[in-house]
Amino acid sequence: MNFREEQYLLLPGPTPVPTNVLRSMAKPMINHRGPEFKELIAEVTEGVKKVYKTKNEVVIFPAAGTGAMEAAVVNFISPGDKVLAVSIGVFGDRFAKIAEEFGAEVEKIDFPWGQAADPEVIRERIAQDRLREIKAVVVTHNETSTGVVNDIKSIREAVGDHPALFIVDAVSGLGAMNLETDKWNLDVVVSGSQKAFMIPPGLAFLAISPRALRVAKNCSNRRYYWDINSALKYLEKGQTPYTPALSLFYGLREALEMMEKEGIDNIIARHAVYRDMVRAGVKAMGLKLLADDRVASSSLTSVIAPEGIGANRIRKRLLERFNVVIAGGQQKLDDVIFRIGHLGNVLYLDLLAVLAALEMVLVELGVDIELGRGVTKAQEILMQKGV
Repeated sequence: MNFREEQYLLLPGPTPVPTNVLRSMAKPMINHRGPEFKELIAEVTEGVKKVYKTKNEVVIFPAAGTGAMEAAVVNFISPGDKVLAVSIGVFGDRFAKIAEEFGAEVEKIDFPWGQAADPEVIRERIAQDRLREIKAVVVTHNETSTGVVNDIKSIREAVGDHPALFIVDAVSGLGAMNLETDKWNLDVVVSGSQKAFMIPPGLAFLAISPRALRVAKNCSNRRYYWDINSALKYLEKGQTPYTPALSLFYGLREALEMMEKEGIDNIIARHAVYRDMVRAGVKAMGLKLLADDRVASSSLTSVIAPEGIGANRIRKRLLERFNVVIAGGQQKLDDVIFRIGHLGNVLYLDLLAVLAALEMVLVELGVDIELGRGVTKAQEILMQKGV
């Protein structure tokens, strides 16, 4: 019987919340139109900008990451606008679907699940748009459904001087992998609180370039709650248009202090070690990975289940035997892959423990592997990195 109250929560979100962040969210409520909140929202907005590596405006909405994606559509894409959507999985498809729902004329470029987008394909399509009819390019930074990261810098360079807005879903990638909002000239970048920011779900962030702000002022799409013009107007007063998620703001402040202390570049390096540990350990078990090393995410690793043993059976046994929670495959990858999250407030020893549990479960399910090989390989990677 498992007596541990806390689970080994290794999902690509929500991620484990540090105890000091949990404690910070127990603070009493304050007046969200008063001076205390004015100070709080100013502090966290500046902190989020540092993670984004931007001097652009940042707006914080009470929402999941999908809410931020919808805000990115309704504020910057008008009905009838032509949108080029780059998709490598579920969340790329979702961004395209949201744009379609709000009246955009969407052209989707699909790449095989498990692969990254090819910047040259995008370059060729943009070059064909001689009349500059495409108004926005939407692309996913880290595709959570497959564990693949897109080369956003190269894709942005492929778009070149085309006037289309460049809009990025960085919900599960920001804070875990490098993203240079200003240096790479990204117009709109969205993210969420329940990933590398290490707080519960419920806050969504948008970084907005001056060029995107000009587009927003003339955007004809319908919006009320997601109106960034209204949000920025209230932000000048140290407020939000509607009641904010006060407890999450307290948690965000605490999490940002932790991130500042560690340093964003150190955080990114730590997540790269997580990725290398898990991938090396899984390979040592003889399992196959969905993504190639060259495009592998630092947020999660997608593992193909051994032939004849469904991924969901492995996940169920991990939960029942060891209180380990990992994610399953989505849509056509359901029961084909399982996804090990290594994002946010994860410890190196958590990963070693979960790899050990996975080895034992696989043996119990009849897979011919040698116990300890995966864990040993992950330990070697950890020691090689000097951690």
